[in-house]
Amino acid sequence: MERPNILFYFSDQQRADTLGCYGQKLDISPNLDRLAREGVLFEKAFTAQPVCGPCRALFQTGRYPTEIQCFRNGQPLPLDCKTVADYMEEAGYETAYVGKWHLASHRDSYAAPPDIDYEEKAIPLERRGGYKGFWRVADVLEATSHGYDGFVFDENMNQRAFKGYRADCITDFALEYLDAYDGKKPFFLTISHIEPHHQNDRNCYEGPEGSKERFADYELPEDLKALKGDADEMYPDYLGCCKSLDDNLGRLIEKLKEKGLYDNTILIYSSDHGSHFKTRNKDPHLMGGDDYKRSCHDSCLQIPLVIAGPGFTGGKRIKDLVSTAGLPKTFLAMAGVDVGDAMIGEDLGKVAAGELTGRKNQIFAQISESRIGRCIRTERYLYSVYAPGADGWQEGSSDYYEEDFFYDLVKDPYELENQVKNPEYEEIRKELAKLLLDEIEKAEGVRPVIACCSD
Repeated sequence: MERPNILFYFSDQQRADTLGCYGQKLDISPNLDRLAREGVLFEKAFTAQPVCGPCRALFQTGRYPTEIQCFRNGQPLPLDCKTVADYMEEAGYETAYVGKWHLASHRDSYAAPPDIDYEEKAIPLERRGGYKGFWRVADVLEATSHGYDGFVFDENMNQRAFKGYRADCITDFALEYLDAYDGKKPFFLTISHIEPHHQNDRNCYEGPEGSKERFADYELPEDLKALKGDADEMYPDYLGCCKSLDDNLGRLIEKLKEKGLYDNTILIYSSDHGSHFKTRNKDPHLMGGDDYKRSCHDSCLQIPLVIAGPGFTGGKRIKDLVSTAGLPKTFLAMAGVDVGDAMIGEDLGKVAAGELTGRKNQIFAQISESRIGRCIRTERYLYSVYAPGADGWQEGSSDYYEEDFFYDLVKDPYELENQVKNPEYEEIRKELAKLLLDEIEKAEGVRPVIACCSD
């Protein structure tokens, strides 16, 4: 059987509830909604790390960020780390990458310049994570561009300027790749958009012109409605970014069909993490910094995940909890590569097919920068701990934690009432603490103490 092409299309800081197939009422995502009706939609998909760089490190390596010292932004991939691209190249795939990388530079803080600096420079081959082919990338795309206009670099270290809305231009580069594709090898193409991430230097979301008017009739999700961050100001542009991503997904699908590639291409749509719109960054346990994402809450952890193409058909909606920590292993399984225990997580193809019996219906996440945090999410409960006095930017893990958040999601689906001090839930919290300790030990090789609730 012909091996499929694999196209990973992922956004930055996108909540699942921005999309029609996840309940959004406005006409934001007709192309993805159609893809979900053809393929497989994971209703409850969660990131394993709600920070840009660490999540990308996991996507490239299939290893927890703490294991490879990429637990926060500003930490490059280790040069000796075998990546998804390395495996793909070995398996005879052509690799290509377009968009935001965020895994080449190193900085100790944002108050001083980076000591390994590719933030606005071309990334040399050895720091491209094994991608040896087509390359249209900026390490820190928000530093080389705004919502409109900017530049990336190509595989020959040449600067490639673009004019126009950024998501359109990044997609133009991907279309350039597909237009030149000769079909001699199957391809693994990653398109890493920065939309709908806020533009750091302007402290706002930058949707296409007219977004505020086009999406003025938005309806806020219940958590944002109740908690009053900055969503009332930012949400129309945020939705504008999301609509642009869907428009460009449609362009890619049309190009695949035009080239006769669609029927043998698996498309994966996901995001690195969500956004809490400054509603979760004021709690008393912050030991570092946060703005939009560094939290255990569903607003940060729950993300879209749709997979369509060979092996992922039928319009299935998977209700099990899954973690995008399994995506690297899943990509390689699509290519016929079994990495076994060399990568974390599950083959999501097997989850979709119902082939994994006895799996735990829970997810585990590491949280950095705002705190050293760990959490476990089950169908009914969310339980999170933090390391008191430890700086989440400087340190990746701890041997001591205290309870941070606990929610009963049946009674409180929008996570509005923290029950971590409620004695009625003490036994349940102890059970969850044991599950969380098991996950930490499995991920990090040590079993720390959780005050009040350890073994």
